[in-house]
This record gives sequence, structure tokens and C-alpha cells, in this order.
Amino acid sequence: MELPVVFDIQTCKNGKSIGIATLNRPKSLNALDLEMVNLLLLQLQSWQHNNDIAIVVLDSRGDSTFCAGGDVVSMYNAMKDSKTEQNNPAMVPELLETFFSQEYRLDYLIHTYPKPILAWGNGIIMGGGLGLLAGASHRVVTEDALIAMPEAAIGLYPDVGGSWFLNKMPKGVGQFLGVTGAKINCHDAKFANLADFVIQHQNKLQVLRQIKTTDWTENFAQNGQLLTALCAEFAQTSGVCNLHKHADLLARLADTTTLQDYIDALTAVSISDDKWFKKAQDAIAYNSPISMHLVFQQLHRGVDLSLAECFQMELIMSCRCGTYGEFQEGVRALLIDKDRKPKWAFANIAEVDEKTLNQFFTSMWPNNGNPLNDLQLAS
Repeated sequence: MELPVVFDIQTCKNGKSIGIATLNRPKSLNALDLEMVNLLLLQLQSWQHNNDIAIVVLDSRGDSTFCAGGDVVSMYNAMKDSKTEQNNPAMVPELLETFFSQEYRLDYLIHTYPKPILAWGNGIIMGGGLGLLAGASHRVVTEDALIAMPEAAIGLYPDVGGSWFLNKMPKGVGQFLGVTGAKINCHDAKFANLADFVIQHQNKLQVLRQIKTTDWTENFAQNGQLLTALCAEFAQTSGVCNLHKHADLLARLADTTTLQDYIDALTAVSISDDKWFKKAQDAIAYNSPISMHLVFQQLHRGVDLSLAECFQMELIMSCRCGTYGEFQEGVRALLIDKDRKPKWAFANIAEVDEKTLNQFFTSMWPNNGNPLNDLQLAS
């Protein structure tokens, strides 16, 4: 039986090697579970200290999906088994705390990896999949890329570093993507600073062959330059970009000071012939009111935080989501019962009070014992 992540080391022409990590759960859209996260974390740590490895390639099996996100069904079962009730500050289910801690540790390692990492983002890239892609030094998306952070629809929020990378996008773009969960294409991803290159998926084998014939060096920065030049040879430079089309509008909407003002302004926009924008507007009516507030809060709170501090904040937020009940209900409605009728804790964003929101940013570990505190040492 194959592992859910397959690892391979291939020798290049000059004797250097490349490490290839391939997500291997295509029937589950390569959704990340704890085993996959731990396997990736341990292998990347090992390759980091292997002097023979010049670069790392993060790939996926199957032609339709890079990674559709985290295994939220397993998390739902853990929350259900814990008998967590809405508004009851119960203990965080062990699976959730362990999974989120390890996932964010993995994402942080990718962001700070000393060697070049080429992530090949083909097909569906959502949630936890975007966490893997966003931190890589060389982020490739293909013509079939379908990218989103749709967590507000399941009572969560854009985690896996969203507090960091959504804030690095052009003005207003991160807030719009987080609140609406809008799906974007490969050219949108490049505009939003989520990708570096758009390359046809059919060229993947040719890219890998050229990687194996490259004269890699002992210098990480020089290897990064070599990989950049290699990818640029295959890159496309133009295509339909919805975010660019609406960039000025999204920037103006971001000047609002409250979530209510933002939602009011966003829903008031009338672009009758733009199905993509209309679909994003319509998503607001389904999304969790608490989650949309969390997006607004995480971006404002995260703007001056370090990468490590963003992940530490998100671990608190995610574990709180696991005890509050909104996350459990969102997964139930969308993926378990599939009735698409979530019973959110609040009927609309106006009803969400400050006391409720503040608890999502309040650590549940005594003496500030956040499991990710050690990340700060490497920042």
C-alpha cells in the first residue's frame, strides 16, 4: 500500500539531487490529513540538512487537484465525538490541536526553507493546499488552477498563513477573497502574489527533465536564480484576470472601517454582466457571520505581525473555532448532511458582538504556552 505522500530523490547531471514530494490521495482530492502533514514535515526537515539535495519539488498525483484543503471531515468527527456545544468553552479536541499545530509548522517551514522549493499547483488548490503553495520560493500554477480560501462557508477562516499572505496582496484583494471565498484562476493568482509563474500543465515533464540537466551549486541563492530562469522559459505572461479587472473597486472598498460598511458597500455594487463578481457577492449570504468577522479581524491584527506571530495567532483562532461549534456546523451543512442549511450562531454580521469575537483571539494555553512559540526563535 502506497503512502499518502510519495518521496523520491533523483540525481541530476552534475551529481546534485532533487527531492520530489508527491501528494498521493487523488481520490480524496489530496486533502491533507495528519499523516500527510507529518510525513511532509519530517521529510522536508531531512532534505533541508542533506547537502546532496539542491532543490525540492512539491507535486501531486492526478491531473485535477493539487490539494483541496485539510481533511475537515475527520475534524468534524473529532468535534462531534468531543460533544462540544455551541458557546461552551470545552477542551479543544486533541486531533484539531495536533493537526493545526503540525500543519502550521509545516507551512512555516516551507515559507522559511533555505533551499528553493518549486510547488507545482495544478487543478484545485484550496485551503490547506494554498498553505503549501503560498510559502514556496517558486510557485507554479497551471492553466487549470482553481484557487480559493472558502473557509467562511464552513465556519472557519483563511488560516494556513492567510493572516500573512492575504495582507501581502494588492490593496483590498485579500479582504475580498477571504470574506467572499471567491474562486480565482491562474492569472488572478499571479496578480494576487500567490504565484510566480503560469506554466502549461503539459510542460511539467519537460520542466522536470530540464531541472535534472541543470548544474546546481552549493549556493542556495544561486540555485534559486537558476530555477527562476528555468521556470521563466516556460511561463505565460497574459490571460484573463478578474482581480486585475476589479482592482480599483476592491481598493476603494477596502477603505471602509467596519465589516458592516464593507459588506454594505460590496453588496451595493451592481455589475450585472459579470457572473464571477456576482457569485462572490452571493456567497456572503451563505457564509458564517462570525467567520466573516474573523477575516476582517485577522487581517487588521496581522498586518504588523511577523510570520511566526501570524501562525501563533491562527493556532489560537483555529482551536477556538474547534470548541465554539460554528466550524462543526459549517462542515455538517456543506460536507456531511449536504443540506446547505447551516444554523449559524448569529443570523447576520450585525448581531456578532465584540465579546464573542475576542474569545477567538484569547489563548487557551496557560502562561501563553502556545505550541508554536518556538517558531519565533527562527523568525
